[in-house]
This record gives sequence, structure tokens and C-alpha cells, in this order.
Amino acid sequence: MNRFEAIAGTLAGLGGWRRAGLLLVAGALAGLAMPPFYFWPLLFIAFPVFIWTLGDAPLRRAFATGWLFGLGYFVACFYWIGIAFLVDAATYLWMMPFMVGGLAGGMAIYWGLAALATAALRQNGLARLIALAMFLGIAEWLRGHLLTGFPWTAPGLAVTGMGALAQAGALLGMPALTPLIALWASLPALIGFRPRRGEIVAAALLLALLPAFWLWGAYRLSQAETAPAQPVSVRIVQPNISQDDKWRGDNARPIFDKMKFMSQQATAARPDGINGIGVVIWPESALSFFIDESGQGLSELAALLPDGTSLVLGALRRDGEATGSERRVHNSVLGLDSDANVVARYDKWRLVPGGEFLPFESILEPLGFRKVVTVPGSFAAGPGPRNITLPGLPAAAVLICYEAIFPHRLIDPAERPSRACLCCAPPIPASRRSSMRRDAWWPSSASARKA
Repeated sequence: MNRFEAIAGTLAGLGGWRRAGLLLVAGALAGLAMPPFYFWPLLFIAFPVFIWTLGDAPLRRAFATGWLFGLGYFVACFYWIGIAFLVDAATYLWMMPFMVGGLAGGMAIYWGLAALATAALRQNGLARLIALAMFLGIAEWLRGHLLTGFPWTAPGLAVTGMGALAQAGALLGMPALTPLIALWASLPALIGFRPRRGEIVAAALLLALLPAFWLWGAYRLSQAETAPAQPVSVRIVQPNISQDDKWRGDNARPIFDKMKFMSQQATAARPDGINGIGVVIWPESALSFFIDESGQGLSELAALLPDGTSLVLGALRRDGEATGSERRVHNSVLGLDSDANVVARYDKWRLVPGGEFLPFESILEPLGFRKVVTVPGSFAAGPGPRNITLPGLPAAAVLICYEAIFPHRLIDPAERPSRACLCCAPPIPASRRSSMRRDAWWPSSASARKA
């Protein structure tokens, strides 16, 4: 028995808090391979520990092994969700461990089932590693589709920190990248199973796919066009405004003025400022009022935008057919032409669970749980992926924040876009929601019309 076989045997024999703690730590290390950390070499430590600890466990113990590893992984990956509860801590902080831990625990069930299925096959050596990778790929596909789907931080996303290897996504897609990454990361575990010569050769061939895909990706990048066939000059405006300040009613005018100033500001690279810009892009929920309902706001934008310049901004938008509290609110992207006419519109259709809608609302609301993003009425989902078209520009796909994680539903199925626009920003604290009325959010000032 070599040293690694002894380690594998020791880990398989662990029980109680030692086993649970090891799996949670190993899972968290695997989570650090994901953006924004990109410590992907940790996968080649975490997965062997997971596999060795799994050992020849009975089915119930195998499920618990996979669930604990997945729990550590998803808690590390979902850390950012907890930040939303700090925006209005007095109202939401108590919910943080329940929402983050509950979501991570729910997602970890899929990994527990993958470990259970692997153990049920009673395979050893390389066959076990391949089985786990396949079942984990299936589990991740199900996680991205069942119960509205939540495919955040699928293991295949680790390629984003692996340079040219990320180009393999163009060939394989996330459904194939996830089991492949899991298999590559698991291969070092083979040394703890006294592998046969044939398994060593097969493992070496599988591992050789990694540099092969990397070389192909490097070649693909070297052949990429350096500029689009129809270049479009874009100015992206991203102000540094804290969320607590943003949603105060008395800040609506200063923030709007700041957005306008940054949009037309002259820089060393563009001394003419906004002149000659094809598209100005503002972020998700860029303004704290309903811009499409504000004649004054639109008139000021018309004065800001030169002829031939369009504005794309994230905006909260209300349905026009209902009145009062029954008016549904959409998290939208609006496209305005140079006269500030709304010529394009996209409504977010993948709403964030616990953020823009509350799952099992009838059960959780009586217990005091609330969705983090609270608006007058209720958030409504849009019809699905669709392009927007601005004057003189090709069709563009739009993704709002959370929607970017669904690889199977990104673009309009009827028309492949020529461009893509991604808008993202943090949510609205509930303490600021009551002032969101057309008049209350729009301070008075002199009207401005384009000459």
C-alpha cells in the first residue's frame, strides 16, 4: 500500500464532525475556483478529497457525503447573495443565513444524488471517476432546469480562469464542460486506488485533452477579428453610488444630473464628449424613478443626446393597462432614440428567487420572509429572450444580470443577434420603496428641449 492509498483509506474511514468538516472545507476550496476568485488549481485537491472520502460508503452515507461537499461549494459560491441583505440590514440581515444557507443546501441535494448514484454502481478506479463526472453533469443540468432553474457557478465555469481553455465552451457548451472539468479534477484521485496500467494510460489520454483544448483555444483567439465588421462607438456609464444613497428620494435629481454629466463628459480619448457616440449605455435600474413616465426627464435626455446617438438604460417600468397598486412593475431595458422616444423595450423574464420574487410565497410570507427587491405592486416577468433594435444599429440581445447564467436561453430563438448588451446593478432596499411614485421621484427643474 502506497502513501496515497493510506490517505484514501483514512479519509474513507472518517466519521462524525471530522468527516463533515473535511467535506465542507473541500467543497469551499472547490468553490474558490469560480469567479471572481479563479483559484482553479484547488479543484485538483478538492475533488480527490471528495472521492476518497466517499470511498465505498453505503447509499445513505454516500448521499450525505455529496451533499456536504456540495454545501461547502455552494456556500462559497453564493457569498454574494448575502451582500444584498446588508443594503437594508435592519430589515433583512436576520434572513441572510436562512436564505443563503437554504439555497446552498437545496442546490447541494443535486450533488448528493450524484454521489448516491455513483456509489450505487459500485465501480472502482477510473470507472468510478468517470461515473461521478457523468452523474455530476446530469445533476447540474437538472439544477439548471428544475424549479425555474438556478445554474449559477456550474463547475464548468472554472474554465473562465483557465485562459484559452475557455474557448472550449464554443465547442462543448456548459453541459459538457461541467463533467469534463469534474473528470479532470478527479483524475489525481486515481493514485489512491492502486490503478492498473490500462487505467493509467486511459487517464493520461483524458488528461491530455486539457492542453489540447487549450492549444485549440489559443489558436482560435489568434484568428479572431480585431474589430467588428460594422464598428459601433459605445460609451458605458457606471457611477459609483451607494445603494442606500441611490434610493433616497432627494437624491433623484443629483443622480440623474451625474448620469447626464458622465454621458457627455469629454475625455482624453474622446475630447468631443458624447458627439460621435453611437450608443450610450446606463446600468440596470439606473434611475430611481420611472423615466418613461416623466415628460421632463425625457425632454432633458432629448437635449442631451446628439442626432444619431441612442441611449440604452436599465429602468423600472410599469404596465400601462392597469392602475394603482395593480400596476405590475418590470425590470426592463429601454432603448431611446436621439429624441428620447422609447423605440425598444426588453423586460427581464428570469427573475431572481428571493430577490425579485419569493418562492413558496404563501408559506414563507406568514413567517416574516420578504423578497429583497420590493416595488409598488409586484415584479412581473417578461415574455422571454428577444432582441432590441436601435436606429441605424443591428439587432442586439439583452441580458439583465441573473439572466446571463442560463446558457440554454440567452438569445431570441427567432433571430440571432449581431450584438449583446449586459446590464447589472444591485437591488432596491425596501426602506426606499414607498416613495416610488411618478411625482415623488421626480424633482422639479427647468424643462429642456432639444434645439
